[in-house]
Amino acid sequence: MNHPEWQPTDTRFINPTEPTHNHQAAPPFVIDELAPRRPLWRIAMVTETYPPEINGVANTVAQVVEGLRRRDHGVQLVRPRQTALDAPDPARDVNLKLTQGLAIPMYKHLRMGLPCKNALVKLWTVRRPDLVHIATEGPLGWSALQAAIKLKLPVCSDFRTNFQAYSQFYGIGWLQKPIMAYLRKFHNACDCTMVPTQTLASELERAGIKRLAVVARGIDTHRFAPDKRSDDLRRQWGLAPQDVAVLHVGRLAPEKNLVELAATYQRIRQIQPRSRLIVVGDGPSRSYLQAQCPYAVFAGFQSGEALARHYASSDLFLFPSLTETYGNVVPEAMASGLAVVAFDAAAAGLLIQHRQNGGLAAPAEPGAFAHLAVELSVQHTLRRAWGERARENMLAHNWEAVLCGVEAVYAAMLVQARSPQPEFAQAWVAPHLAKAD
Repeated sequence: MNHPEWQPTDTRFINPTEPTHNHQAAPPFVIDELAPRRPLWRIAMVTETYPPEINGVANTVAQVVEGLRRRDHGVQLVRPRQTALDAPDPARDVNLKLTQGLAIPMYKHLRMGLPCKNALVKLWTVRRPDLVHIATEGPLGWSALQAAIKLKLPVCSDFRTNFQAYSQFYGIGWLQKPIMAYLRKFHNACDCTMVPTQTLASELERAGIKRLAVVARGIDTHRFAPDKRSDDLRRQWGLAPQDVAVLHVGRLAPEKNLVELAATYQRIRQIQPRSRLIVVGDGPSRSYLQAQCPYAVFAGFQSGEALARHYASSDLFLFPSLTETYGNVVPEAMASGLAVVAFDAAAAGLLIQHRQNGGLAAPAEPGAFAHLAVELSVQHTLRRAWGERARENMLAHNWEAVLCGVEAVYAAMLVQARSPQPEFAQAWVAPHLAKAD
């Protein structure tokens, strides 16, 4: 959706609680139906990853950006330039600000933004947003936070990645405390930090992070659906109709507990020798997994409809990670009609009802994960029943409900903003708070 260039705050608003044809319905503002309508809110969304980059954060941020635009908010997207040819698409990105970026070591397909506080101060002085939403805590995110504080703009953030937990997997466990100290400083400087689960909120509260709001994540149940199943794709994998496709989707990295994945598939293959492990994703641990699972199919990165077909064409989903803040792949698999085996944490712990729509293993119970996976690999009827219930449960987790939660957080922030715009608060915040209640 196209939005006009941002202009200095106008005093003409349309109150959404009243019919627009009644010019006396929303004093003290003058309503002019022929005048261009200002977007409900002007939001500067800052992120260091965005499609076509493939990862859970990029996908989630894109869903929020597009959803807010559909709901008539003006969104200015600030992100690093991904390639030398990267440029705004006039049909989609009227308000796109590209910044300088740098490839992340070990993840050459991803970039982090470089510091640019002064550029953001200049940008937001000319085009002042109503609030700044920072999705990632890297150098670009820190610059955005400092610029927002300087300009006295309300600012919220997301806690999306367990950087402090990842450090132990890369031989830099001694950095865990300094990383957590940085994250605490970052998020406590924000007016609010959104987290996807109450469990994570409790963990962060114990770590000293304040002003947390729990906002769940959504799932596109039209894209991820059982009817995307493809017999042709299964034949490409070398599977007959009765053979079991065991799927894993995610970054292939040490923090993803791929040792558990490999050991579990080896046990499944002892009982189901014609089964295939289908691995979607890439990363520094790919060579390790290939050596451990020589019969696996490595499909590399997949996205869009191709990714949906990989989910729906499989029979069982294994997700052994213990370091997720959420784990978008779990609801994607469930929406696709798959029985999921995961540890009782993050999205899995929130969405899976043990032995109803999936299987949850206790992290402290050795062998529990593999036992559930082996059981499901041989019990077709049970596997199908759990997958069908998983699909039914995911239908309620749509993005529109999540966007209502995001809007409620924005509204509450703006009520308590450092320097709220009076006409903005009167015209827009109160109706949205009433809707959220």
